Amino acid sequence: MNLNGKLLDEIIAAAIREDVGTGDLTTMSIVPEGAVTEGYIYAKESGVIAGTWVAERVFRYLSEDIRFTYMKKDGDRVARGDVVAVVTGPAAPILTGERVALNLLQRLSGIATRTAAITDMLKEYDCTVVDTRKTTPGLRVLEKYAVTVGGGRNHRFGLYDGVLLKDNHIKVAGSIAAAVARAKATAPHTIKVEVEVESLDGVREAMEAGADIIMLDNMDFDAVREAVRLIDHKALVEVSGGVTEETVAGYAEAGADIISLGALTHSVKALDISLDVREIKSGVRSQESGDRS
Repeated sequence: MNLNGKLLDEIIAAAIREDVGTGDLTTMSIVPEGAVTEGYIYAKESGVIAGTWVAERVFRYLSEDIRFTYMKKDGDRVARGDVVAVVTGPAAPILTGERVALNLLQRLSGIATRTAAITDMLKEYDCTVVDTRKTTPGLRVLEKYAVTVGGGRNHRFGLYDGVLLKDNHIKVAGSIAAAVARAKATAPHTIKVEVEVESLDGVREAMEAGADIIMLDNMDFDAVREAVRLIDHKALVEVSGGVTEETVAGYAEAGADIISLGALTHSVKALDISLDVREIKSGVRSQESGDRS
């Protein structure tokens, strides 16, 4: 995924403004001018790392004199105690940027870890797990990036790059047929039209209307199997709503082409990651030796 550098800097700037405000009072009060240090970012539990370059960008946003050495790259699996990166340079911006950098790294790594666990469950099926728009406001592009690091794929990024007719749209239009007809008449020819249905009758109506993708919302395994039979490869089949780690393989086995999971981003547990710095001396790094294990 190509992430615009300006957009990333806007995300980081907003996060730093929120945390630092007019200044880091603690760091300003205790860190002598010219002090330098070395810090180790390390995992406190096993998982999949995502967002190392985002963390680097946070530190370097605060000071171009900070050196960020990668020990792990995005997509790598880590165990408890593994060093992810080493941060070296002026102590003040390292301490100031620590929380913002870790918050982003932990959140993205948590998403990648959760996604990797789901994709591992689907290895034997011809089925793809995708995310949704249930993301943290302002962080969608990063959270969707983390899904790809974990082996998943992205659904639409926003309302601007896909047509998805959900229950409320259908109510306003009057019917599935009317909603699909209006969408196909106005949307660019390059855009597929997806319809959310909640019953087999809805599947039939969506098929007759010419939907390109049919989303089966909150259907059980048997209903999904019957829907797959009715659709018969004439449209892509997406399963959504109420899918859990315990049921995801069952839906894949029932014939889903795509399974969308809001839980990949909306309620994921952050991966526990920390940063430890060495003691500092004014203008001189500590002479301590030995790596963190």
